[in-house]
Amino acid sequence: MSMSDSTDYVIEEPPLPIESDDDEVDSLPESEDSSSLESDEDEEESDAEREWKESLQQIELLLTMVVVPYIGKYFGRKCAYWGWAKFMMWKYPVEIKVTSPTTFKAAGAVEAAASL
Repeated sequence: MSMSDSTDYVIEEPPLPIESDDDEVDSLPESEDSSSLESDEDEEESDAEREWKESLQQIELLLTMVVVPYIGKYFGRKCAYWGWAKFMMWKYPVEIKVTSPTTFKAAGAVEAAASL
């Protein structure tokens, strides 16, 4: 191979255009003070956004760890008592009367919260 064969594959890049001083001035920021203020605002927004996300996460944890299990346990027991009463009335025709519904509901709520 000769020297001319190896240079045939070399692609020369075109020269870069010379920028004028006007172009350089236009690309500079207006002032350093305005850019520092904008960055402070961005930081404040990101801090507020981070706190908002943390508070949403705490609410989600509260719901999933405390409220939902308590409500599920309360209504699960209520459903079980209802189902058991229906079964017992079918199997043994005995009528059960709750004399104080508020006491019955309060006892169910206390019983559901007892083991949490």
